[in-house]
Amino acid sequence: MRVDIGYFDSHCHLVPPLRSQRDRDALKAGLADGTIDAICSDHTPLDEDVKRMPFGESEPGATGVELLLPLALKWAMESAVPLARALGALTSRPAAIMQVDAGAIVAGAAADLCVFDPGAHVRVTPGSLRSQGKNTPFIATNCPARALHAGCGQVVHESVA
Repeated sequence: MRVDIGYFDSHCHLVPPLRSQRDRDALKAGLADGTIDAICSDHTPLDEDVKRMPFGESEPGATGVELLLPLALKWAMESAVPLARALGALTSRPAAIMQVDAGAIVAGAAADLCVFDPGAHVRVTPGSLRSQGKNTPFIATNCPARALHAGCGQVVHESVA
């Protein structure tokens, strides 16, 4: 998966900015060998109007929350990282680092769950996104999974069929 600003596509205008391929390869290696043990995403969905402008005038941001799991699982598969370790990097590890009571299933606590289909290969398109903003540098990326439902005490995301 190669994502860069290419011809200054405003969908790639992010803060922090996309880095070089060498930097991205180093991040992937750090995740694979455990040097980096948590993955997060900034979810900044924007209306298409602010992304239709020239790169330097467009607003920085992209939809992230509904793509975090499929993209992380794509990385894990490509890097031969076990599913449990990849899921831990998205859930229990960030919660432990931030000392937040989340990322675990505990009797009597609010449900903190994500139901996903690891066999539902999906191609990212504006129509496949439920977010307010349909902008992402990952349009046309094929992902190996789809998040179906996510919630913490209540459903906060449901996938389109």
